[in-house]
Amino acid sequence: MKLKSFFILLAVLFIAGCSLPENTIRKDTKTINITKQTARLIEAENDFGFELFQHVFSSETRYENIMVSPLSVSLALAMTYNGADGETKAAMGKALKIQGLTPQEINNSYFDLINSLKSLDPKVLLEIANAIFYRDDFEVESKFMSINKTYYDSEISALDFEAQLQALKTINGWVTEKTHDKIQSIIDRISPQQVMFLVNAIYFKGTWQKEFNEDRTKKLPFYLENGESVKTETMQRLDTLPYMSNDLFSAVKLPYGTENYNMYIFLPEKGKTLQEIAGKLNKDNWETWMKNFQLTERVDIKFPRFKYSYDVNLNDALTKMGMGIALSGAADFSGINKNRNLHIDFVKHKSFIEVNEEGTEAAAVTSVGVRMVSIGNSPKTIPFHVNRPFFYAITEKSTDAVLFMGTVKNPQLN
Repeated sequence: MKLKSFFILLAVLFIAGCSLPENTIRKDTKTINITKQTARLIEAENDFGFELFQHVFSSETRYENIMVSPLSVSLALAMTYNGADGETKAAMGKALKIQGLTPQEINNSYFDLINSLKSLDPKVLLEIANAIFYRDDFEVESKFMSINKTYYDSEISALDFEAQLQALKTINGWVTEKTHDKIQSIIDRISPQQVMFLVNAIYFKGTWQKEFNEDRTKKLPFYLENGESVKTETMQRLDTLPYMSNDLFSAVKLPYGTENYNMYIFLPEKGKTLQEIAGKLNKDNWETWMKNFQLTERVDIKFPRFKYSYDVNLNDALTKMGMGIALSGAADFSGINKNRNLHIDFVKHKSFIEVNEEGTEAAAVTSVGVRMVSIGNSPKTIPFHVNRPFFYAITEKSTDAVLFMGTVKNPQLN
């Protein structure tokens, strides 16, 4: 189910190509039937993800290449939301864009979404796992644990946090297993005030519907933001696929397997920047962009291989999005423990992605630490040469759910 469009472009975009006909849809592509509530949740989750990405992108100073999984962050925070109350619950609901949905509707919708996304495509492996690790002498409300177990299939473990090395080994071992060794840790230390970690892990491995021929891969220049260039292994092929362009960027859609999952690559027009694309990321523009892709012949794709990891603390971004009370001593997480002396200590996010001729492997982990309060149809070739910084997103087709989104400024950096 596609998200509803909220505005119409003032100017009609003419693109070399033909409209995507119904008969181009593969017969083996599965359609997910979701409820209106689940569609509303996906819309909220994507909207939250776009705003979160904008904050992360604009404040990042350490890394050239970044990636976040909106779904992973949303799931970890949704589990935490089940323990919030009062102003804290309202603030989290506003930041997560889920106002108007009851807690029951939210949990039901995430349950539907998680189970719908799995086993869609034999050429795509998507695994979603949740866990709650808490200090063994800390009393947790049974309702909180029951809800997260029922709707999020959370593994729940009481650990001796004083035996810190063993507790860290258990938590990080779970992360390593669920991400197939791509992310090997999410918690570095446990402080005396920390009583709980709510963790989500997502793993994705998809084979391109049409793989790139490795024999055609060669080193080509990639132009950095500072004007310099680096030689990088660049995949190449001439193809017919969904394409669009406007005055800000040109973009292609690369499907995996049976087309349930796709990567969208957005290449800024010359003179435009990634910041300008990031600034336009919202649910309205995204819906418009998705509608403007047209099946186009003879698209000459040159796309660099890349592989990198990324990590970020999301406290500042979430505070700017209105969730500050949940990270302060004024927080109310009485749904976790009746004493109301808890707040979110940190929201930490780690991600990994590798793109090559065969396909894409990606993983993301989000940990919420909780602590006690201290007293075209055209004969001409259309060039799509990804030889400068670009933005990408991996989505599911019938729900429009955004699994991952990121930017690459230098494909040679790990």
